[in-house]
Amino acid sequence: MHSSISSLITSEPEAPFLRACRGLPTPHTPVWFMRQAGRYMAEYRAIREKYSLLEICYQPELAAEVTMHPVRALGVDAAILFADILLPVIPLGRGLEFAQGEGPVIGKPVRTMEDVLALHPVDAETDLGYVMQAIRILRGELRGTPLIGFCGAPFTVASYLIEGGSSREFLKTKMMMYSTPEVWHALMEKLSVLLAEYLSVQIQAGAQAVQVFDSWVGTLSPQDYERFVLPYSRRVLQTAQALGVPAIHFGTNTATLLPLMKCAGGDVIGLDWRVPLDDGWKLLGDKVAVQGNLDPAVLFAPLPEIKARVGDILRRAGGRPGHIFNLGHGILQHTPVDAVRAVVELVHAYGN
Repeated sequence: MHSSISSLITSEPEAPFLRACRGLPTPHTPVWFMRQAGRYMAEYRAIREKYSLLEICYQPELAAEVTMHPVRALGVDAAILFADILLPVIPLGRGLEFAQGEGPVIGKPVRTMEDVLALHPVDAETDLGYVMQAIRILRGELRGTPLIGFCGAPFTVASYLIEGGSSREFLKTKMMMYSTPEVWHALMEKLSVLLAEYLSVQIQAGAQAVQVFDSWVGTLSPQDYERFVLPYSRRVLQTAQALGVPAIHFGTNTATLLPLMKCAGGDVIGLDWRVPLDDGWKLLGDKVAVQGNLDPAVLFAPLPEIKARVGDILRRAGGRPGHIFNLGHGILQHTPVDAVRAVVELVHAYGN
């Protein structure tokens, strides 16, 4: 292992989150939340009144400040860099904006081989250098709380590029797979190389773990996943693991894909609320850690219901090393902060 990277990733060897990623015993179940820095927090809303999402990402000091909010307010066991999975799309030259109420919009979707060939070459270290600068700032501020870097998985990033934004049916994406597979594979080849490099430079900047978000991959059958996605996800995940940091492989609606996701790679596999945690872990086997899997909607429930649901997940984990408590997807916009804080306290107190 490169010595400078080794020193970065071994500086917090006893952090419960990092131990759980590697399947080692921890003093308590570590907990963090996807989208733990977001609109449900007053501090974030105040910043968003002045800056757009992309403006925050482009200013490393602001991105670091937003990343720190939930660490200070909630006592979570890990920080996740404030960024967006589509940042690597910007230097590809297809246009990206966040339309009010619509989410991300790609100005020039990718539909043909000519479009794939026209994608600009990207140097992750320079073109996305503001991300690395935010990581370096955060490593100086976190003082023992591990920092998670991340990227979108090739499938999910490709689906945004092809559809031109969010989708429910992913029809254009699937039609490219089925009708022009050579275009699909050419696009996935480019994206997997870019995303692997992007994770690599995040790790070199100081990220101590990484998560690969395949948020929309649950739209696929196992057969399509194996043929069209698995080799490209494997390239990205193996890059991180080769550099010695834990990799979390996350998707939603993936109950039928879990064995294949394990095959693609990851020290930790994310489970959503649609599969009971013990059933999902049994499908995956004991050699991987798991993350999850509370339904984000439960955080709107009365406290006794939250306690019951958190307790059920922890009972299903059974105290086995290698469980990281999280939601099955990101925190929803109007989630009560007190409910999120209560979950952290419940998880940390469980079994003590």
